[in-house]
Amino acid sequence: MKAIVQTALGGPEVLQYTEVVPPVAGPDDVVVRVRAASVNPADWKIRAGAVPFPVELPHIPGFDLSGVVESVGERVSRFQPGDEVFGMPRFFARAYAEYARVPEADLAAKPATLDHVQAAGLASVGLTAWQGLVHIAGVKPGQRVLVHAAAGGVGHVAVQIAKALGAHVIGTARASNHDFLRELGADETIDYSTVDFADAVRDVDVVLDNIGDSYGARSLPTLAPGGILVSTLWDRPGVTDQDASRRGVRLEAVQVAPSADDLEALAKLDQLRVHVQEVFPLHEAALAHRTSETARVRGKLVLIP
Repeated sequence: MKAIVQTALGGPEVLQYTEVVPPVAGPDDVVVRVRAASVNPADWKIRAGAVPFPVELPHIPGFDLSGVVESVGERVSRFQPGDEVFGMPRFFARAYAEYARVPEADLAAKPATLDHVQAAGLASVGLTAWQGLVHIAGVKPGQRVLVHAAAGGVGHVAVQIAKALGAHVIGTARASNHDFLRELGADETIDYSTVDFADAVRDVDVVLDNIGDSYGARSLPTLAPGGILVSTLWDRPGVTDQDASRRGVRLEAVQVAPSADDLEALAKLDQLRVHVQEVFPLHEAALAHRTSETARVRGKLVLIP
């Protein structure tokens, strides 16, 4: 099969489009014919060796995917060949390929409301936003939720989830993205390039920080007493538990995990919109990485074999 293989740490040029041996299903696995694979910032950070997340080289990148079941292991009972599925498998999906081997437990039926490109774009960011807002923050109707990088991959899904939970949603993004965020349900928008959100926002119950660095510490004053800052950044949160406790608030981090139950919950949000800025053929994975590294992506980037 065709796949993108990383043979060394470095720039996008280390990604090679080549032939590899296709995977075979283990007893509890499903082999998925990949119809679309998502491109995430973690992909290029791992590729460059920029985060302490070692991989064994040669390595096929890719965290999440959507596709059609090709074959199943002997103990698999939830899926059969021909089923449409999506998910973010544990460890790595090795999704930059025509086929991927995935544990059955990490997959869910693809939502009928989304095509494969959109479903691939949803998996990891949807799980991140859902686990942060639902499992960690426990967002309730009437609460105020501030979402940083609200037009990005995690952010634009988080805006919609928070609204579906009944929250008042505030999103930070460039002015050019404000109409987009309002279409998704944001109640307020802040242009972070011209307004300091730390001065403009107060008394929010939840902050979902998708940026890190200084944003974590600067978000603490926006929280009401007893509020919670949820960071989706495992490499640069920019704030400590002690910083939060001094303010009378909490700090938590999303350690996103595969979950068929959470994927199924996301699939039930019939109005959920997944914005895909650009679709690249698999052999242009290096270009997709360069685009992701600009940090100016609205929604998601997706590869198709």
